[in-house]
Amino acid sequence: MADIAILDTRERVFAGILLTGAAYLLFSTQDASIKLLVTGMTVWQIMFFRSITILGACAVIGGRPLFADTVRSPIVRPMLVRSAFTLAAWLCYYNAARSLQLAELTTVYYAAPIIVTVLSVVLLGEKVPVVRWLAVLIGFAGVFVACDPAHLGLSVPVLLVLAAACLWGIAIVLLRKTALAERSTIQLLLNNFYFLVFSAVPALSWWHTPDPAQLLLLASVGALGGLAQYLLFEGMKRTRASILAPLEYTSLLWAFALGFAIWGDVPRREVFLGAALIVAAGLLIVGGEHFRKRL
Repeated sequence: MADIAILDTRERVFAGILLTGAAYLLFSTQDASIKLLVTGMTVWQIMFFRSITILGACAVIGGRPLFADTVRSPIVRPMLVRSAFTLAAWLCYYNAARSLQLAELTTVYYAAPIIVTVLSVVLLGEKVPVVRWLAVLIGFAGVFVACDPAHLGLSVPVLLVLAAACLWGIAIVLLRKTALAERSTIQLLLNNFYFLVFSAVPALSWWHTPDPAQLLLLASVGALGGLAQYLLFEGMKRTRASILAPLEYTSLLWAFALGFAIWGDVPRREVFLGAALIVAAGLLIVGGEHFRKRL
């Protein structure tokens, strides 16, 4: 029976890693779609359309019972707090994006997984093995090498990205706490309902009527964002936040691949070296967890 329990725990951990890795792939694809959209409309309007799309999907899938269960859910208030942190992170990040190059932006922002690991100890009481700390630091070193941020200073945009990383780290830790308390569809509905409320007035104030191509991209942002959120919620149910934190570095790899596929961006030599370090960090965290469970 003990062996069965260990096997079940190991399978849950790897399922959480797989679900979370897929979520970050979808988030990266969503970000590429948003990058195509922001030249013609505000982030508020994109968030507004995304929230409507996801809420519509929730209505189709869950119907009236889902909305009734959501109203009675014990996480209504905690999700409001988490959504506020997530929204603040979005605003800081995309405002900084106006002044920084994508490489600079990404490098500073990827302090977030380290923040998640630290907060998982402080707020969640998780015990983080040395190998997991090592994976986080190797992943960040990979981002540093790939993006060459040595020339960055403490400008307002840089401080905004650091703020975004801190806010997102707090949101991820709060997500871990709510993920264990409620099913994913209710979290998805609440998260996007709050986003809809937050974004409605600014979106309508700076309204831009989308053309057919933009409508298609907006629909893709909603579909990708909704599925990515669901997978992230499910992954958080199965695995500790400190284990999943280094997987966020895989978003950089997807960003480079999508940049080449869509805009023809060719990564520098340093990018490939950084990517190798990031992959090594991911393999280290998976391998370390596999080895620890066998002991």
